[in-house]
Amino acid sequence: MPVVIFGASNIFWMVFAASQAFKIETSPESRILAQIGDSVSLTCSTTGCESPVFSWRTQIDSPLNGKVKNEGTKSTLTMDPVSFENEHSYLCTATCGSEKLEKGIQVEIYSFPKDPEIHFSGLPEVGKQVTVKCLIPDVYPFDRLEMGLWKDDHLMKNQEFLEDMDRKSLETKSLEVTFIPVMEDTGKALDCRAQLFIDQTESVHKERKTTKELQVYISPKNTVISVHPSTRLQEGGSVTMTCSSEGLPAPKIIWNKKLDNENLQLLSGNETLTLIAMRMEDSGTYVCEGVNSIGRSQKEVKLIVEEKPFTVDIFPGPQVVAQIGDSVVLTCRVTGCESPSFSWRTQIDSPLRGMVTSEGTESTLTLSPVGFENEHSYLCTVTCGRRKLEKRIRVELYSFPRDPEIEISGLLVNGNPITVSCRVPNVYPFDHLEIELLNGETILMKKNFLEEMDRKSLETKSLEVTFTPTTEDTGKVLVCRAKLHTGEMESEHKQRQSTQTLYVNGRDNTKDYFSPELLVLYCASSLIIPAIGMIIYFARKANMKGSYSLVEAQKSKV
Repeated sequence: MPVVIFGASNIFWMVFAASQAFKIETSPESRILAQIGDSVSLTCSTTGCESPVFSWRTQIDSPLNGKVKNEGTKSTLTMDPVSFENEHSYLCTATCGSEKLEKGIQVEIYSFPKDPEIHFSGLPEVGKQVTVKCLIPDVYPFDRLEMGLWKDDHLMKNQEFLEDMDRKSLETKSLEVTFIPVMEDTGKALDCRAQLFIDQTESVHKERKTTKELQVYISPKNTVISVHPSTRLQEGGSVTMTCSSEGLPAPKIIWNKKLDNENLQLLSGNETLTLIAMRMEDSGTYVCEGVNSIGRSQKEVKLIVEEKPFTVDIFPGPQVVAQIGDSVVLTCRVTGCESPSFSWRTQIDSPLRGMVTSEGTESTLTLSPVGFENEHSYLCTVTCGRRKLEKRIRVELYSFPRDPEIEISGLLVNGNPITVSCRVPNVYPFDHLEIELLNGETILMKKNFLEEMDRKSLETKSLEVTFTPTTEDTGKVLVCRAKLHTGEMESEHKQRQSTQTLYVNGRDNTKDYFSPELLVLYCASSLIIPAIGMIIYFARKANMKGSYSLVEAQKSKV
């Protein structure tokens, strides 16, 4: 029985001793992949030894390029950041008394830090070749890199970089594809895909992808300018110019004015350019440019700004006829000029002898009262900017203040000659005067005073007619009519007239003026008149005495 117990205890002790044997372990176990720039820790731990001693080295005895930290039964080697110098097999050695154990970890590094980049040789323009480049920066090891360029689901190009690496370095690798864009390419997805196989087998790899929406461009063309109302304008007017241009993306419109030195002056960035209150200096060449990312297209238009015509009217012109002593107002009015300036003068530059009033677009010259010194041609001069216009008005005077005067010399007795005069006083200009004398409907005389005037003065003109009236003229109207022609037209005249009715006395030759009856009448009338005289005489005497007696009157005579 004791023998059996002893044998069992030996077996148990052997098992326990085996379980407490000195061992070494690493983490990661044998291999780690680390990206350049990252931080990596290698851990070495032991069992079966209370106070092991650790040491780290590379298999080729190069520097560790890391920091070691020992804590009890564990030792850590930290590499931060990882670089090419850390691509080794690292050996961890643990010593426990006389026992020594060693285990290795292979550190493999790679670099694949960024997504691919897509670059164009220029903006993709419809119908023109463009090269697109798919670029992978800072890759290692590039001999395990594979790249592909896709347009939607269409593979444009695939490339592997199998060349030998003669040194460790970060490399930028790319592939290029040249193609001709078409309109249908707009909006398609352009994918650059890259894979880095960081294991000797293709089962372990890293993949990155960049997608860019394809934008196809069309350089600006068919640039057109429309002008309203016209390219030929007047001062003060306005013009609207609209520009359009075709392209992709839609061109931005820019308006410029070409200066004398051929430089361009920027005016607007809108499609429509409106110019108001234009001046002469606004004339010139205006340039519309359609501009987008890949080009520009120009169109020019020439504007001509002309002086704005303005008109001057003069009232009551062009000739005014006024009577001496009246008041005359000459008015000069402008249309088409906002701020005109006025001046008045006579055509012979004599004094105006009037009052000028100007306001806004109207100026007046008041002559009051008009006299011979005002009989001129007057000029109204209007200045508007650099332009000047002149209007002329003629002031013609006349005097015709009263109706004609009729005088008759001689007795209006049947068969007795008389002289009739028609007199027109204070007339001017008398060389425009016409006088006619009518007896009823019969023109007795008509006269025009055409003699030349040697001076300006008021004159009295008349005509005389001698004729023998008869009793048949009784009741007829004697008419003196005067006309003063005051204008260039025959119909322009002033007219005055006076009338007088004729009453002609006279004998009838068919009667016997010495008949007995008439003789008796004459005798009676010759006696009656003295008798009436005596009665008046004695009546006056009676008034002086208070009474009157015919007997006393006779006595006094005795």
